[in-house]
Amino acid sequence: MTKADHRSGFVAVIGRPNVGKSTLVNALVGHKISIVTSKPNTTRHAILGVLTEAGYQLVFIDTPGLESASGRLLNRVMNRAVVGSLESADVVLLVVEAGTWKQGDDRALQLVGKSGLPCILAVNKIDRVKPRDRMLPFLEEAAGRSDFNEIVPVSATLPENLDTLKMQLLDHLPAQEALYDEGIATDRGLRFRAAEILREKLMQMLHEEVPYGVGVEIEGMEEDKRGRLLINATIWVDRESHKGIVVGKGGQQIKSIGQAARLDLQETLGRPVHLESHVRVKRNWADNAQSLRQLGYDAEQ
Repeated sequence: MTKADHRSGFVAVIGRPNVGKSTLVNALVGHKISIVTSKPNTTRHAILGVLTEAGYQLVFIDTPGLESASGRLLNRVMNRAVVGSLESADVVLLVVEAGTWKQGDDRALQLVGKSGLPCILAVNKIDRVKPRDRMLPFLEEAAGRSDFNEIVPVSATLPENLDTLKMQLLDHLPAQEALYDEGIATDRGLRFRAAEILREKLMQMLHEEVPYGVGVEIEGMEEDKRGRLLINATIWVDRESHKGIVVGKGGQQIKSIGQAARLDLQETLGRPVHLESHVRVKRNWADNAQSLRQLGYDAEQ
């Protein structure tokens, strides 16, 4: 196949929190690239998911949910990750939730307009709209909000209509060779994936405000003589009271969280894993640039 026949490029996947961006990227790529929970702001980093097929390569940039400009430094860092994804993208995939258009969707759409990039609107979670014809007024309203290149109703969970979405995105990619070698599914390494899987379990198993005040740092990773991957993780919490909640009575909560993370890691990596987790209090870590950089964020003062 010649270079002129092959298409490849970057797709910035943006939208407000909790519209299913990460679930959609995982479904499109066919691998668990980003962690997923029912809570908003689960995704905190821009993460690449690479889909390589005969004749094309789609590189999806999964981004955090776009927030208002105010808030903690962590939220501002997350917003900068969204803006940064547009700077390297060839096309934007704006994701909204079927039947629901909020102020956050307007904020994301405004950002797309400033980029000047072609934009495809993915109307996600169509499986929740019943009967389906109830979605028609929403699609007509969405079409009137901007001059989208295409509007594609999809369900990331079923999945439904994803092949159509891929083909629409391909029309906006340049003719060039693959950007990543075949077999590469993401740009993120093992330490990052381990930290994210542990954070996923924390968000799934903890309640109320606690999940939003936790961060995970992998302090050690090595292989023992039996071939097990030994992982030493530190869970940062914002308050002393949160530490007690994460640890739980008699240490049962942290034990359950660690076990769930270990099983997920073993399935993901295809090898035995031993995970040790410790909980430490680091006040206002989400507003501290040095702490954020320690956790892998591109944080400026």
